[in-house]
Amino acid sequence: MEKQVLFAGFGGQGVLSMGNFLTHVALNSGKEVAFVPSYGAEMRGGTANCLVTISDEEISSPLTDSPAMAVIMNRPSLDKFEGKIMSRGTLVINSSLVDRKPAREDLLIYELEVNKLLEGLDNERSGNMVLLGAYIEKTGIVDIDKALENFSQIFHGKSDEFIKSNRKAFLAGIEYARRHW
Repeated sequence: MEKQVLFAGFGGQGVLSMGNFLTHVALNSGKEVAFVPSYGAEMRGGTANCLVTISDEEISSPLTDSPAMAVIMNRPSLDKFEGKIMSRGTLVINSSLVDRKPAREDLLIYELEVNKLLEGLDNERSGNMVLLGAYIEKTGIVDIDKALENFSQIFHGKSDEFIKSNRKAFLAGIEYARRHW
């Protein structure tokens, strides 16, 4: 079965990193994967999104107008992409930066106040990993244990402290999803 997920937010929020992370875990799990990034010319502060397609079989086209799932990091992204998510799809929202409820009633919606969770962590810039951990735990799109096994490989070249703090944020997201979703 083919699954497509859209990650969207401001440049600098780690949107492309979330897609890249999911892509690596799926590849290392033996899946077929396509990663299609898109970002505005402004980079940091501009818009950024990416589409990740995961399948057990060869992917005929990595593009879609209506992904089954979306992880939304900010209000402009919700405004832009809410109407494009497939009916009965899944929408995961960073409610710290989205100041409205989704208008659609045909979606499975999960909200997480990322900034509140970050207060107890040592890395204020790891909100993307909090949301990604919660998303993966709730949807099961890839195996959590496989994701945790791949942390060092995915962040190869980064400092041990960077890897440790992002792993901690990822685990906080997993724990949130287990307790609240």
